[in-house]
This record gives sequence, structure tokens and C-alpha cells, in this order.
Amino acid sequence: MRIDKFLQMSRLIKRRAGAKEACLAGRVQVNGRAAKPGCEIKVGDVITLAWGRKITRIEVLSVPACSVPAAQARTLYRCVGEDWLPSQEEN
Repeated sequence: MRIDKFLQMSRLIKRRAGAKEACLAGRVQVNGRAAKPGCEIKVGDVITLAWGRKITRIEVLSVPACSVPAAQARTLYRCVGEDWLPSQEEN
């Protein structure tokens, strides 16, 4: 499954267009490499999302064949870690 579609189906990013923009802006990585919107993901991949100063890492637990209900979206991944970059004011 494409990374942009997975991010939208898992509700990590609200819209697929937003997921595509995040990939093109370099804010999404798969296994430590910059991900294009068409990057194929599989179970076990680690996705890194950078939003402002927050960096979130998730592990893909399941790749659905079709849409999943919102209540089941959190079962597609697990959070591996979250980090905060220091703000410019702290330096």
C-alpha cells in the first residue's frame, strides 16, 4: 500500500492530499529514508513523521486491503516513540 494512502486510512493525517504534501515536503520517512507519496509500505516498517518540533515514530502492524472504520484505525500501527526538538528560543 502507498504511504500516503496508509497515513490517511490510519487517521495519522486527515486527508490523502495532506499526506502527499507532507511526503513531498520531506516530513515523512520510512525506515530512515525520505518517502515519496507512492512509497510502498509493509508490516514492520517504521514511519517517522515530523510536524513542527514534534517527531513521531510508528511501526506498521497491519496493512489493510480496504478501508477500515475509525475505531479500528489505531490497530494498524503502534507508536514507537515521540521526540521534541528544542525551540529556537532555548538556544
